[in-house]
Amino acid sequence: MRWVFYPLAALVALVILGMATVAAISAFAWPNLPSLDVLTDYRPKIPLRVYTSDGYLLGEFGEERRVVATMSEVPEILKQAILAAEDERFYEHPGIDVIGIARAAVANVVSGGRGQGASTITMQVARNFFLTREKTFNRKLYEILLALKIERSLSKDQIFELYINQIYLGQRAYGFSAAARAYFDKPLKDLTVAEAAMLAGLPKAPSAYNPIANPRRATLRQQYVLRRMVEAGFIDEKTFEAARAEPLALANGRSASSPLRGDYVAEMARQLAVEQFGEQAYDTGIRIITTVTRDDQQAAYKAVRQGVMDYDRRHGYRGPEGFVDLGSANKGDDEHFDELLSDVTDYDDLLAALVLDASPKSVTVYRHGETLKITGTGLSFAAPMLNERAPQARRVRRGAIVRIRDLGDKGWEIAQLPDVEAALVAIDSNTGAVRALIGGFDFNRSKFNHVTQALRQPGSSFKPFIYSAALERGYSPSSVEDDAPLFFPAGITGSKDWEPKNYDGKYEGPMTLRDGLARSKNMISIRVLRAITPTYAQDYITRFGFDAAQHPPYLTMALGAGTATPWQMATGYAVFANGGYRVEPYVVKEMIDGQGHVVAKVDPPVAGDSAPRVIDPRNAWLMSSMMQDVVRRGTATRALVLKRGDLAGKTGTTNDYVDAWFAGYNPDLVAVSWLGHDQPRNLGRGETGGTAALPMWVNFMRTALKGSPEKFPPRPDGLLAVNTGSGREEFIYKENLPTEPIVVPAGIENLPPPSEAPDDAPAPTQARASAAPAPVVERVPTPIRRP
Repeated sequence: MRWVFYPLAALVALVILGMATVAAISAFAWPNLPSLDVLTDYRPKIPLRVYTSDGYLLGEFGEERRVVATMSEVPEILKQAILAAEDERFYEHPGIDVIGIARAAVANVVSGGRGQGASTITMQVARNFFLTREKTFNRKLYEILLALKIERSLSKDQIFELYINQIYLGQRAYGFSAAARAYFDKPLKDLTVAEAAMLAGLPKAPSAYNPIANPRRATLRQQYVLRRMVEAGFIDEKTFEAARAEPLALANGRSASSPLRGDYVAEMARQLAVEQFGEQAYDTGIRIITTVTRDDQQAAYKAVRQGVMDYDRRHGYRGPEGFVDLGSANKGDDEHFDELLSDVTDYDDLLAALVLDASPKSVTVYRHGETLKITGTGLSFAAPMLNERAPQARRVRRGAIVRIRDLGDKGWEIAQLPDVEAALVAIDSNTGAVRALIGGFDFNRSKFNHVTQALRQPGSSFKPFIYSAALERGYSPSSVEDDAPLFFPAGITGSKDWEPKNYDGKYEGPMTLRDGLARSKNMISIRVLRAITPTYAQDYITRFGFDAAQHPPYLTMALGAGTATPWQMATGYAVFANGGYRVEPYVVKEMIDGQGHVVAKVDPPVAGDSAPRVIDPRNAWLMSSMMQDVVRRGTATRALVLKRGDLAGKTGTTNDYVDAWFAGYNPDLVAVSWLGHDQPRNLGRGETGGTAALPMWVNFMRTALKGSPEKFPPRPDGLLAVNTGSGREEFIYKENLPTEPIVVPAGIENLPPPSEAPDDAPAPTQARASAAPAPVVERVPTPIRRP
């Protein structure tokens, strides 16, 4: 019996010695355990959040994305999923689960390593707040002691609440509330059983089980959690089967609800917050309320995106973005395919995919665990590059990286990333409050804000400011100028010969300023500017917020050869819209600190009240009348689809079709759209303001003005009606009434609208109408810069 007794006694002695050793270490370590103040006075890092004026989240900034939730806000199904996955006996044990520790110890002995832990929820709280994640016995001992101390100080629900808010779950999301937003774009209360199980599976290894980055592994983990929920009695078999079969709509997947795209607005707000609060802006829970509204912002995003995509389609498919060597890889090599796509970013609905097989009739692509076959109309855009005779470097073939887009019921199509940029900004003309702002095609591709940073030539969209200056120098809408060719020799310009052209190379003789603006006649604008002098015009435009230095006092100013941003153009057009007052656009309405106190609030000058008057109300009314004709019968007739009579604006196309603009408004809302390349170059013949920029404006205004009645400001005092001889009533400043009746040459009023194709782009220098009169050599007192 001794051979049995002695070993057993030795084992008991070792156990007692071990327990005594642990007890001694614990007694020594217990007084040195950290204070629990960080738990009892929990102050998590709350990111800076930016919201629309109607309460929707636009963006958040900070190392930790966190939305603090109380236990009452956590749905029961999520609690059960977490308990099943992490700590089923949480409400029964004292902070450590002896059964779990024994199970893990046996598993680790068998495996010869330290692969399994046995961390309870309380132990995980201890680790997340006080310790590292390294797997050592000393760290585990401190974790156990801290767990016991936490259990003595806090209730079970308090511990669970800390866990739910503090745990990291991937996608920069800390806590389950932030994770629900990050992965499913919904609040905790709306989670389904399947979604709750997916989130509950993340604490074990957030990167490995991330459903966005690793959908297959995440699904396996989710199904494990669902099985544990059945074993624990939280759900029945029927619920289990339904949850397992439920397709998940991930926040960045094609099944997700469309997120609110306000990255450029959020970035503008972030810069203001950091300027005021420094680095504390990122973790003290500051909220910024912007002036944009959700519906307007969404409409602007869709309008810009559609405008850019339409332009891109007009110019054809350029071929795949790149190629990779697939070797002998076949369907099923998902990990290899995922690795090949890992460095290719998705841009909203333009998703990266890998071509596995291609022919003129079908293309098979792989994307994140899915193999898709594209046929029929889905290939029409890329058809030229599916032909075997297409250039090898541009042909869609095996190994090509392409973009695909889900068309819903119409299936998938091959698309491409546009190489052109666009922008749109809309402001309240009476206060300057920004209603919507899209600074580029995609913020993740380019963070350059084209609304506020892109100084571009405005082209003919700048002409209204020249005409406005002319009204102050005695002109009226019925004043007549000659639409005849002009030529300025090098001796006069001080540089090169300059022979400006009309957009279509046609010249129609004398016409009124009203028709000259509606038809965007360059010769009329140049003659008007020559008469009032470029120096006067340069000074005059500063009333609208333009920088005189960006608009040199040369005759080319009449063609918009200076530079301006869409932000500046919106500021200028608001003066016409609101009756002559200067308002400053602003995007932040108020800032609120982490305690809910308003620390900054904008009180903007209002047109007709506190805003300064910068032009005569008669000037604003007449210019609006003239620009309404641009819409009714001029270069912006595409806006007639909105079926409103209170719209006014001006198209703009710069020389060589480099920039396309439309700036327009009704009395309450101004919007400016722009399209062009970051590195200025030709957009293609026919890509005018009316073709490329106006459709974006129309699509935005269709939503922004929906339900808003037409508005027509009353005619200001001091205007007299005059008979132009054409049967049309026109108006003139009272003090400018001529001593003799105004007689407009027959046939130049109410000219027919131009054809759909051309806009106001300057024609190539060689263009000249065969029936045009001979050029008039003009001598001007100031140097002229060639456009």
